[in-house]
Amino acid sequence: MTAVAERRATSVPPTARVTFLGELRSEWIKFTAVRSTPWILGATVVVMVGLAAISAWSFSFLLSNPEDTGGPGVLPDDFDMAVQAAVAGYIMAQIVVAVLGVMVISGEYATGQIRSTLAAVPTRLPVLAAKGVVVSVTAFLTGLVGVGLGALVSIPLLSEHDVTIDLAREGTLLALLGAPLYLVAVALFALGVGTILRHTAGGIAVAVVIFFVIPLIWPNLSPDFFQETSPYLPSLAGARLLEGESATAALSPWQGYGVMLGWSALALLGGAVLLRRRDA
Repeated sequence: MTAVAERRATSVPPTARVTFLGELRSEWIKFTAVRSTPWILGATVVVMVGLAAISAWSFSFLLSNPEDTGGPGVLPDDFDMAVQAAVAGYIMAQIVVAVLGVMVISGEYATGQIRSTLAAVPTRLPVLAAKGVVVSVTAFLTGLVGVGLGALVSIPLLSEHDVTIDLAREGTLLALLGAPLYLVAVALFALGVGTILRHTAGGIAVAVVIFFVIPLIWPNLSPDFFQETSPYLPSLAGARLLEGESATAALSPWQGYGVMLGWSALALLGGAVLLRRRDA
């Protein structure tokens, strides 16, 4: 036994060390090895395309029946129907992205695999950074494919009303890319929450409350403080990237996205501190 152990030990180069690229590869393998991951992401894209089609159909119905619906006059003057239909699916996609962001770290705590991961990378922070890269790339590509296919589906439904996507129009490209970028911020925020709580159900519950429940309640509370601060909530601030420039908005698109990234950075910072200080 001793001789075998010695032969195995000498097979490891003395200069061998864990690199960030190696850790990134490891996290990607762990992420894609779960069979449900591609199915979940594929279903997310399908839902995004379906919501884009439903939105385009509703806009088409509005334009076809102005006497019943009020026509385009019920929408803001700068409202781009084709673009908003294409990106409509991000509302549901953020749920899936938030769940994946939480589970990519909390799942390891649930199975105990985190001990092996942190033993291989004692400095710990590269683990969180690699997971952040993996979920960011996944969220962005999922959103990009969903928006692209959503645009292909929605344009034919609106073309009979001479409504299409004009990439030369100011703010169009930003709105189309806004959905994937928004999903990246959601994924990073959820990763930070999952690292802090180390519990899947708890992390998902916090993400759902912050991105869905609070934005519905906060702006409708009575004191002016709630109305004045609501544009700085993560989801409402990030959504500015999809809405384009507006003279009445408290934040510009990039300012809003910056605020959302700030929330994500705070969550990741809290997770990083606790990851370093707590036992696995």
